[in-house]
Amino acid sequence: MATHILTGLHLITEHSGLKSVTSDMIAESVNTNPVVIRRLLGQLRKAGLVRSQSGARGGFSIALPVEKISLLDVYRATEDGSLFHFHYTEPNQICPVGCTIQESMKSVCSEAEEAVANVLENRTIANLAAEMMENPLFGERARAAIEAGIAPGS
Repeated sequence: MATHILTGLHLITEHSGLKSVTSDMIAESVNTNPVVIRRLLGQLRKAGLVRSQSGARGGFSIALPVEKISLLDVYRATEDGSLFHFHYTEPNQICPVGCTIQESMKSVCSEAEEAVANVLENRTIANLAAEMMENPLFGERARAAIEAGIAPGS
């Protein structure tokens, strides 16, 4: 959802003339409650990826050039800890599997997390937005949203 928020902020402000976007507008795109969006926007603001403006024309905007915001930045801003989680309670230490499984899995999980981080680090919000705009469905839906009066610039 955080990637959706940032990409939406970028595309809306880039193509509508708006300087900021409200959490209600974003929530409509994500199809969720604005409270959920505000929570994520708070995390993104804390990470320095978005800024907010209060007042009648207030809302949120991207704080950095989108070419500098990697998907790894977004992940780190919104997710806590590791991709993988071990047992919530300690496995049975008498069992030969229970006493060795976590130690054996540590290197596998570490390697997998490093691979995911490398992929996310090499993709930016700008890359994602450009890819989306090349999708024919993007243009069709943008036109339909404007005609329905539910998109900025309508």
